[in-house]
Amino acid sequence: MSQASIRRPCIAITLGDPCGVGSELLLGSLYAINRWAEVIVIGAKAGPDLIEGLPGVGRRVQWRWSGPPGGSPDFPGSKSYSLWTGSGDSWDPGQPRLMGHALWIDPTPEITVEQLTLGEGSPASGKAAVEAIRIGAQMVMRGEADALVTLPISKAAAHQAGYNIPGHTEFLQELSGAQITRMAFVSPSLSIVLHTVHQSLRSVVEGISAESVAETLTFAADRFIQLTGKNDLRVALCALNPHAGEGGAFGEEEIALAEAVVQAEASFMDFGLPDEALPYESVASPFSNGPIPEGWEIFPSKPRSIAPITPTVGHAGLELERRAGTLKPHSRPAPRFFGPLSADSLFHRAAKREFDLVVALYHDQGLIPIKVLEPQRAVNLTLGLPFIRTSPDHGTAFDKAGLWKSDATNFLEATALAVRLAARAKQETWNAEVLSAEGKG
Repeated sequence: MSQASIRRPCIAITLGDPCGVGSELLLGSLYAINRWAEVIVIGAKAGPDLIEGLPGVGRRVQWRWSGPPGGSPDFPGSKSYSLWTGSGDSWDPGQPRLMGHALWIDPTPEITVEQLTLGEGSPASGKAAVEAIRIGAQMVMRGEADALVTLPISKAAAHQAGYNIPGHTEFLQELSGAQITRMAFVSPSLSIVLHTVHQSLRSVVEGISAESVAETLTFAADRFIQLTGKNDLRVALCALNPHAGEGGAFGEEEIALAEAVVQAEASFMDFGLPDEALPYESVASPFSNGPIPEGWEIFPSKPRSIAPITPTVGHAGLELERRAGTLKPHSRPAPRFFGPLSADSLFHRAAKREFDLVVALYHDQGLIPIKVLEPQRAVNLTLGLPFIRTSPDHGTAFDKAGLWKSDATNFLEATALAVRLAARAKQETWNAEVLSAEGKG
């Protein structure tokens, strides 16, 4: 295929809360993202306008608006623009600059700068953020974009605007009609799936059951087998109580968790039945099972300084086969499940590649270790949607809005991952070499 015939991917980016750091992250990164893809931004134009007149200490980007190009997507009640960005302290036509461009769709043009306060969420900012997500989801489902990247929203502002949504993941599930979704966080050294997300710790404990945890284990394994191409994926489950309950001394929830591991293993067993389906074969996915093309991993492969460590716990039969050297490659997915394992040591073991994936029972159990270990490269990836959605692993940072102090690395990682995964899903020959978020200059 000639270079001229290669179609560039199109990434839809929702701005998030216009009173947070989303605008400056986008404006400062657009020229870099344009190396990889065409960009459509969905959000309140008032977001960049809020910071236009600020002193801009540390700001190294300027921007201008113009009319939209022909053939722009049409959404009732919205307005479209062309956004141009350039490096430098001023918009000097004669000054060499790194240029960026995006089509901008404002779903709430009635929301103006006068209705917003930089650094503070409000009903107006919440409405702008949520309606942007709605249009962004429509675009990827209609095939007008190849993947969706979402900048952070304020859940409190969304609630003030009257939207009863816990967060992005749940709202996108509702918009897409997905049967099941789970929040995952991927990084070069650690990948995590959350069993529960935005709910109280008390409700997590009260809702623990073998069936619900087995569903998360099974679904997480199914999706990560697609993402990694590893039919014998190693999945570890976090315990709930200290020391995994210490045999019931510190709680008995681990009894249900152990049963969940057994159920998850059983769901992948090959009973030799005709037309036997895999557990979540009917759930829509951008990917399919099987080996992945070289160079299209979740994160590009790098030399490892630490040799992989073989798990020392798990399904007894599989372990005996492995030690005897008789464990053969599986033609159908047959992941191995381990646990429940004490969370205070599990993440260290996973970071040393003893496991491919960790399932955490609640939000902070999974998010604290990955944010400590991979503060810049961890990317939020939604499993179960019929399209690719990624997000940076941070919030609106209202306290930093307008100061130009926010690091865009995580946002660039999320966008680069979206482009790589879109290339795999579309089986396009997009150049993967430029998709490393390192060395962005």
